[in-house]
Amino acid sequence: MIARIFIFVLMLIVLTDGYVHLRYLRHRASTKVILLWWLPGVLMAFYTVFLTLHKDFAPTDGRLLDVYLFLLGLIVAPKLVFVIFSAAGWGVSCLVHRLLHRSGPRRNYGNVVGLVLVLLMWYVLFYGTFVGFDKLTVRHVEYASKDLPAAFDGYRIVHFSDAHVGTYGVDGQSLLRRDIDSIMAQRPDMIVFTGDLQNMRPDEVTPHEALLASLHAPDGVFSVLGNHDYADYIKADEATKAANCRAMIDIQRRIGWTLLLNENRTVCRGADSIVVAGMENDGDGRKFPQKGDIGKTLENVGDSAFVIMLEHDPSSWRRKILPQSTARLTLSGHTHAMQFALWGWSPASLVYSEWGGMFTEGDRAINVSTGLGGFIPFRFGVPGEIVVITLKKK
Repeated sequence: MIARIFIFVLMLIVLTDGYVHLRYLRHRASTKVILLWWLPGVLMAFYTVFLTLHKDFAPTDGRLLDVYLFLLGLIVAPKLVFVIFSAAGWGVSCLVHRLLHRSGPRRNYGNVVGLVLVLLMWYVLFYGTFVGFDKLTVRHVEYASKDLPAAFDGYRIVHFSDAHVGTYGVDGQSLLRRDIDSIMAQRPDMIVFTGDLQNMRPDEVTPHEALLASLHAPDGVFSVLGNHDYADYIKADEATKAANCRAMIDIQRRIGWTLLLNENRTVCRGADSIVVAGMENDGDGRKFPQKGDIGKTLENVGDSAFVIMLEHDPSSWRRKILPQSTARLTLSGHTHAMQFALWGWSPASLVYSEWGGMFTEGDRAINVSTGLGGFIPFRFGVPGEIVVITLKKK
């Protein structure tokens, strides 16, 4: 992960520290002050190089990456913002003095703006790390369809996604227990999980198996795999990756979940029935695995059946599910809403058409969960969520 950006990070450290040194410290500060100014940047440079030596996407001990990203937000990113506004303010002040033929000291209001933004960035960082990641919300939505069998009117589905239990570790299991208690408190008829149970390795899930196995509902717990569940984030031979993927599959089946790998199941209520179909992760095929086979997923399912499709990546909804199936309701995750939002806007909206919430296309819909946890323990404006979906007969 860091190997992809380490040159960029090193350049930022040198350029931002160098700007402040040349503009404000070179002729005004003592050698000791100058050394103290450069010290955090130098240490971050060494930390960056150290993390690039790890062959995997992230270190086995996730805390090394968590601390690094926190320091990046505490030191490097604020310096960059300050330097951008300081340099812009200095340029504007020079231009104004020249155009108006002013004399005397130049006021750089960019410094003030930069310092205010730095304070706001620190607030976001500390709140998102120490408060926001621990928050949980329960979102209630309804999906109404004339095609819903009458016996399923009022049927309650609890949808959760992107647990990333490896981030909790053993010490953070109390948060996972709270989440599971919240799911069970909704009295669901069915529970569905739409992928990313682990971060990188299945052994992250092992300490939490008993807790995850306590999830139950009258019609069961259904799940699909997410991009992180395929063990593609470790650098290993294909046999090792395949073994890790099999281990993840075994874990989900061992804890009593019905894991659907391009498969479907029928849920009955008297003479009525609905189909729960689970497609493997169907991403862009470049950054994210594209393993979804919709023909296999809906094998032996008639066009008149009321289908609920589980698919981790919501981009597959418009690319494959809408044009190639009659699935009425699709449940997805994956985006996390980038774990950041301001006044309801998330940068995830720049990447995904459907990134968080319920979206409709005619009488068909997709619900995208913004996730329960996250690979990185940070959330601002996007608390972890579970979604209670009530089916209604139009």
